[in-house]
Amino acid sequence: MLAAAAGYWILGRGTPRPTGTWTMGALLGSFAVAFACYSPLVGGVVEEVVPHMARLLSNCASLGAATAALAVSFQLNLEPAQARRRVRLRLVLFAASTVGMTVLFIGEQMAHRSPQVYALYLLLFISYLGFAVIDFAQQALRQSKATRRSSVRLGLRLAACGCAFALVYIAYKLTVLVSLGFGFPLVPDHSECSSLVAAPCVFSVASPALAVLLICVGLTLPAVAYPVAQFRRRRWEKRSFEALAPLWRDLSQAMPQIVLSAGGQGDESVEDPDFLLQRRVIEISDGILALRPYRSQQVEEAAAKASPGQGAREAAFVEAAVVKASLAAMRTGTLPRVIAAPATTDASARKSLRDDTEWLLLVADAYTQHAAVRVADDGLPEPVGV
Repeated sequence: MLAAAAGYWILGRGTPRPTGTWTMGALLGSFAVAFACYSPLVGGVVEEVVPHMARLLSNCASLGAATAALAVSFQLNLEPAQARRRVRLRLVLFAASTVGMTVLFIGEQMAHRSPQVYALYLLLFISYLGFAVIDFAQQALRQSKATRRSSVRLGLRLAACGCAFALVYIAYKLTVLVSLGFGFPLVPDHSECSSLVAAPCVFSVASPALAVLLICVGLTLPAVAYPVAQFRRRRWEKRSFEALAPLWRDLSQAMPQIVLSAGGQGDESVEDPDFLLQRRVIEISDGILALRPYRSQQVEEAAAKASPGQGAREAAFVEAAVVKASLAAMRTGTLPRVIAAPATTDASARKSLRDDTEWLLLVADAYTQHAAVRVADDGLPEPVGV
């Protein structure tokens, strides 16, 4: 799964490639190598060539993944020059750590698996890993507070939780280091894992596995959530465009001048749901605004008494009744005795296309689903409105 995700980031992102594409591929690929070395198939083949070589490959891949995670964070959150400077420093530290671990690994094998040399190997490994995990966790938490996108915020917090499990693994490795350095039997030597929730496997296997899962899911979540969010947004735009059709049709038939230009031939925006919905919302708003001289306060008061809903739905019902009566009055040329003020309910809070659309959807629903109220005008025997 990690290898497939790495392939998606490197090969399936299209061109031009977004910032952090290669580092995300390196992150997922490094984790894939680290876990592959733990598998019996890959580990057995490697061990046949060089004993205990799978451990070195896995540890180096883990450090590479930690470095890539830092690089992703730097590239997305810092200026390019500053990000390159910090990434370069981490790469130097990573290279020094891997070279040092390789030298100590060779020395350990030549010294017949000396505990002291292995302790130095562990010290170098957990030092760089701990530094990288803490650095990344601080950045993830800091950026999660500043970002506006909910998927990015959730992803960074998941990655920070993964860092917490990584620190548990580092604490376990530190315990092993103390056990080797001072000869304390704190951790059973060469213990088999019978359960992932039993010690020491919960620290040596389950914790790093959860850390990798949460970090990878956290950093990949925004890339997966974006197309899903785009699909849902476009579906909502199409449905909203269709739901506003009855109200728009009546307004545009009575006032053809509110219909905006459809654009030139070959204009791709003409077929864009966002463009079409925005134009329809503007046209309906212009039509309602043009009906201001025909808005009857009597109709408004009667609709407020007859409204079946509360809050925004009540306001939408009243507005729909006033608009329907205003259209009828416009067709007959009848002006009301007292002109009602335009609807102002939550107008200050509607600062986006979505807010305006949600309000007009309520009005359009009340316009088509409920019969308009009937009121008698003083001095006239026939009712006004429809």
